Amino acid sequence: MNNLLSYICSLTPFSEEDWEYLKPALTKRTFARNELLLREGEVCGSLFYIDAGYCKSYYEIDGNIKNTELFFENEIATNVTSFGSGLESKYNIIACEPLITIVFNKDKLFGLSKQHPKIENLGRICLRQFAVKQEEFLAIFKLYSPKERLEYIETHHPHIVQRVSLTQLASFLGVTRETLSRIRNRRIS
Repeated sequence: MNNLLSYICSLTPFSEEDWEYLKPALTKRTFARNELLLREGEVCGSLFYIDAGYCKSYYEIDGNIKNTELFFENEIATNVTSFGSGLESKYNIIACEPLITIVFNKDKLFGLSKQHPKIENLGRICLRQFAVKQEEFLAIFKLYSPKERLEYIETHHPHIVQRVSLTQLASFLGVTRETLSRIRNRRIS
């Protein structure tokens, strides 16, 4: 849990006393590769701090996987819409490699937020971080061609290219694996 505490302290001033108040809402949980953190149709009741490994969110449409988000160490994975509204999730979140998470329980977190303003503030900051990342990736899909999307990811998020398979990267970029291979081959020749 030390990584989580360091992460929190990088976002906002957080005392040992605040940490002690927050701890009852936290549970360490591991997921095996290909184990679901959240299944389509479930209500998301957790924020998942990624301590080690990575996971992705995806839709399955007509048997095809459409990756929509990748979550790595020191990031929060969740379905923000389902978490906030109590509606069923429209997508899955799955571990792409063995995953160690610290799970924030929604009900406990909301209860603590009412009693401790710093915990409420932390929740807002975490959700803002999540929204900023989503907005960044949404913009690249609206503004850039597939080749430019790849270049953006390589420049601004090289860890993604280094860690995910070509198939996952292609799906995340919104192209087929063959198209991604052609883009990469054109640049080499």
